[in-house]
Amino acid sequence: MSSPSALPDAATCEQARLSRDARFDGLFFTAVRTTGIYCRPVCPAPAPKARNVVYYPNAAAAEAAGFRPCLRCRPELAPGDGHRHRGDDIVARALALIDQGALNDAPLSALAARLHLGERQLRRLFVERLGAAPVGVHGTRRLLFAKQLLTETALPITEVALAAGFNSVRRFNAVFQDAYRLPPRDLRKAPRAATGDALTLRLAYRPPYDLPAMLDFLRGRALPGIEIVDATHYTRVIGTADTPAWLRVGAWPAARGEPAPEALRLDLHGCTPTQLQDTVRRVRRMFDLDADPAPIAAHLARDPRLAPLVRARPGLRLPSGWDGFEIAVRAVIGQQVSVAAARTLTARLSQRFGAALPEAFAAQGFAHLFPTPAVLVDADLDGLGLIGSRIATIRGIAAALLEGRVDFDRACTLDDHVARWVALPGIGPWTAQYIALRALGHPDAFPAEDLVLQKMLPTDGTRMTAMALRAHAEAWRPWRGYAVFHLWREAAASTPARTATPARQRARSIRKPSP
Repeated sequence: MSSPSALPDAATCEQARLSRDARFDGLFFTAVRTTGIYCRPVCPAPAPKARNVVYYPNAAAAEAAGFRPCLRCRPELAPGDGHRHRGDDIVARALALIDQGALNDAPLSALAARLHLGERQLRRLFVERLGAAPVGVHGTRRLLFAKQLLTETALPITEVALAAGFNSVRRFNAVFQDAYRLPPRDLRKAPRAATGDALTLRLAYRPPYDLPAMLDFLRGRALPGIEIVDATHYTRVIGTADTPAWLRVGAWPAARGEPAPEALRLDLHGCTPTQLQDTVRRVRRMFDLDADPAPIAAHLARDPRLAPLVRARPGLRLPSGWDGFEIAVRAVIGQQVSVAAARTLTARLSQRFGAALPEAFAAQGFAHLFPTPAVLVDADLDGLGLIGSRIATIRGIAAALLEGRVDFDRACTLDDHVARWVALPGIGPWTAQYIALRALGHPDAFPAEDLVLQKMLPTDGTRMTAMALRAHAEAWRPWRGYAVFHLWREAAASTPARTATPARQRARSIRKPSP
């Protein structure tokens, strides 16, 4: 995996700043010495003089240098830099863990240990690559999230503090005042009307973004009673049996006379303050909002087979899943059966063993949660239509997760993840790679044993072996996962819409494996 991208050269930054080039939004930030404020390159404020401008690769570096965020362009809404947040690079893995809250209640030494590094070495890597220490990156992440909640919601400041990971309002107020030179309440120039338990947040992405393709993929796999996917929105129940909630994701609507923002709209209902950060993080991963599509498309388009697919869908993203265990169970059930059959079997399992929801959720179409590992580890799965080996594998995964032998830890490299999962009975390379692709959203995961991929890559009607496919895909690194979805998407588009004959249905039901 290549290193995270560096700050663009000064001339490029200057040109992008003066032209407000949206392609560079989130790739660098502009700080102004005379005001002490840093902005996105697309900030609509009058451009400052070049001699007063300093460029930083990220918000944390700007804040580490003593600058505070602009209230007009709102740096917290900048799309993520996909190069710095994806794959097996050490800094990328560390950033993923920080986003998951690794430094909320643990010291830097604990984060370094998870990455098998010394604390000093990890700090040095962050300063060299990002211009800020890990603790500074963590602090900026918390404060910018709090700033978004203060700006976009009517949450009380006490709940904003909890949502941002602060244990006390006093500490939150002090840190916020020290960093931004104003108290949190001053961001609310006008009171916002509360809308019950509903919150709405804007989640930015770097265009292009193919939302219809994302929803189409998720719609074919939606579990009744848990997920609802239509042409414009993804809706699902989240949380636990004690604190259930639900969310809806769709395109951010355009204001009258203005273009639609390059963002998704996240509506949350019943989400507690302590759930907010994790929920936003999961949605961003699930909808692949931190990807940078331009370099991915340019890299994959070098392959003549992929070039027309990339041109046709430049905004295709990796649709991962809400919960790792849910994806792992789906992957096992999906071995050697069609997508429709896997969905039916998984729905039966979730309906029988998922915790029932309060009646109030029925109005939204929700009935139960997906069962937990603790429930399925000893569950009687007979009578669902699953063969004995699948039942044993599902129980084995549940036990391994409870015992800590496998997990969905972003600190692991792809090779480490695959090695740990294939050590479990019933888990082969295809399943392990599929879990990495859809549970972790790993951009380089590649299930070479997939029959659809083996048939779709050649154009002469032949089928490649897994070894040949894997060798061909070496040139696609570190974005093999995106190539997978381009080929799967082409396969889905080329499937006849007419009703299949019984013979064709039988042939589909035994294909190996199914995406």
